[in-house]
Amino acid sequence: MTVDAIITADVLDVASKPTVRPRRRQARTWRLALSLLLPSLLCLAAFTYLPVVRVVIDALYATPHGGSGTRFVGLENFARVLADSAFRTAAWNNLLYAVGTIFPSVTLALAFALALWRSTRFNAVVRTVLFFPSLVPLVAAASLFFFIFLPGVGLLDYYLGKLGLEGFNWIGDSDVALWSIVGLTVWKNAGYYMIFYIAGLQNVPRDQIEAATVDGANAVQRLWYVILPALWPTTAFVVTIALIQVLTAVDHVVVLTKGGPSNATNLLLFYIFQEAHENFDAGKAAAATALSVAALLAVSLGCLRAMDSGARHEA
Repeated sequence: MTVDAIITADVLDVASKPTVRPRRRQARTWRLALSLLLPSLLCLAAFTYLPVVRVVIDALYATPHGGSGTRFVGLENFARVLADSAFRTAAWNNLLYAVGTIFPSVTLALAFALALWRSTRFNAVVRTVLFFPSLVPLVAAASLFFFIFLPGVGLLDYYLGKLGLEGFNWIGDSDVALWSIVGLTVWKNAGYYMIFYIAGLQNVPRDQIEAATVDGANAVQRLWYVILPALWPTTAFVVTIALIQVLTAVDHVVVLTKGGPSNATNLLLFYIFQEAHENFDAGKAAAATALSVAALLAVSLGCLRAMDSGARHEA
């Protein structure tokens, strides 16, 4: 055997040996990763995915009134929900509630973050004060605002009377009650969203702000053309969280108004609660839940896609 043949054989032997070991090592790594993730995956499936499947299945069945057992009805429950005027009222109230809470909350959060993004002792104290409402449980906040909204003797009417103004029946008037709930929600969430904007402002390129300043851009122009585009992923993330909270938070409605007066504050989740626990119509409640979650999922995916496109644009 020639020297070239020996060298070639050795090279081929060395090159062929590592191909087996990395594959075995990679397979071992995957098995280890799956074994570590298995408990979390099981909990996720048990408490997230299986309930979703159960809701979809329940939406296809109905329980006869006064009877036992269930019968398959297909999409009848969805048709009943869509034909229910109470559901349409709750959906419209939820839309107004979303618009009335998300835009003011996000705008205030951005304004607070822009005013307090520099790290000073005074700003730290003000951040803590603004963030504190988000730490208060929603039931406790609703109980507090119940005394604030009391007509005639509540704190709000008291201070309005000092100014010579007359208050409203804040939670008893069908034209005002929903906006009272909106005010409570904005008070509670604006400081929470501010934290995300403060974190997002730390990633705004300082060289772009300085370049815009050198070019003669004023504060409003720097905000509109430099800071807000850089905060677009943060805004999409905050709006997604706000949408989830708008659809899943109902404790304040239960404490303050119980959906009234005249269904003026009846939101989707409270409607689902009424159908399931007051009207004992589990199929209809499951169908309303499936419709609500589908709408929330569609809007959330749109926000996340916008966040992803904004991140790619910044990159």
